[in-house]
Amino acid sequence: MSRIGNNPIAIPEGAQVEVKDNVVTVKGKLGELSQEFDAVEIKVEEGQVVVNRPSESKTHKAKHGLYRSLVNNMIQGVTQGWTKELELVGVGYRASNQGQKLDLALGFSHNIVLDLAPEIKVETISEKGKNPIIKLSSHDKQLVGQVAAKIRSFRKPEPYKGKGIKFVGEQLRRKAGKSA
Repeated sequence: MSRIGNNPIAIPEGAQVEVKDNVVTVKGKLGELSQEFDAVEIKVEEGQVVVNRPSESKTHKAKHGLYRSLVNNMIQGVTQGWTKELELVGVGYRASNQGQKLDLALGFSHNIVLDLAPEIKVETISEKGKNPIIKLSSHDKQLVGQVAAKIRSFRKPEPYKGKGIKFVGEQLRRKAGKSA
């Protein structure tokens, strides 16, 4: 029995959910998102979204919780938005942005310039004595996570000194160096 899939999703003030032809569309103050679905039934009733599965088969059970989570993330995205913060740890690592272009200096022979999707708002914070921070925000959780993972993949944190790009609050597994 899916505990996640059975929970109804409350629709907050300012959000509209519409289900038509196996597509869920959610509109809110921050934007509009849509998601196709299959193998489950999604209904909007009394200010709530309810996801039901037709049988107890393995695929129906799996998709029951999946689509409930996706719809919940869409509703939360168009009302509050999603934010990811990345921290650049290392001497000389810098980040700056001009509009939707993110310019990263990560110790390579050249800077990495990344063009971001128009749905993503990017902000770089550089304070003296602190590591630079890249702040990504959007109404689409999947897009924010994908862009953050792409930026992190340019210079993953290494286990000895912890240099690289890491998520703010991420715990790294550190190794001891050579013992003389």
